[in-house]
Amino acid sequence: METQEIITETAGITAEDFPMLKLENQLCFPLYAASREVIRRYRPFLDALDLTYTQYIALMVLWETDGISVKSLGEKLLLDSGTLTPMLKSMEQKGLVERKRDGKDERVLRVFLTEEGRSMQERAAAVPGKIASCIPLNTEEAAALYLLLYKLLAALKEEKD
Repeated sequence: METQEIITETAGITAEDFPMLKLENQLCFPLYAASREVIRRYRPFLDALDLTYTQYIALMVLWETDGISVKSLGEKLLLDSGTLTPMLKSMEQKGLVERKRDGKDERVLRVFLTEEGRSMQERAAAVPGKIASCIPLNTEEAAALYLLLYKLLAALKEEKD
C-alpha cells in the first residue's frame, strides 16, 4: 500500500474514535505526575541533607533494619540491582553506609549504617512534617490515598508473583 493511500485511509480518524487513548482517561498519568510533583517537593529538604529521594528512602529502611541484605532492601524499595548498586556505592562514598559480605553466607551482601548514616536520622526527622505541609490533602484524604496506593501495589505485586 502506498503512503498516500495510508494517509487517506486514516485521515478521518480522530481522538474521539479512541477515547481509551486520551491522556485524561489514563490512571497511570495522574499517578506518574503526582509522584513526580511530590518527589519535587522533597528536593529542597533533601538537598540540604545532600540526599537524593532514593537515598532518603533507603536510609528510612536502614534506620528500621540496619544490616539488611541488598536483595531485601531492593525488594522493600521496589528497586532492581541496576538502580540499587550505584545508589549504595554513592551512599558509601558519602560515608553513610558500608556494604559487607554476610559472615554465614558469602553470597549475601548486607548494608550497614555508619555513624554518619545513623546521625542522619536526627537531621532528617523534620522532613515528613515539612512534606505534609506541602501536600494539599487533609488527614483523611491522605490516609485514604495511602490505603488505595498500597492496595494497588499489593495487587500488582501479587499479580507479578
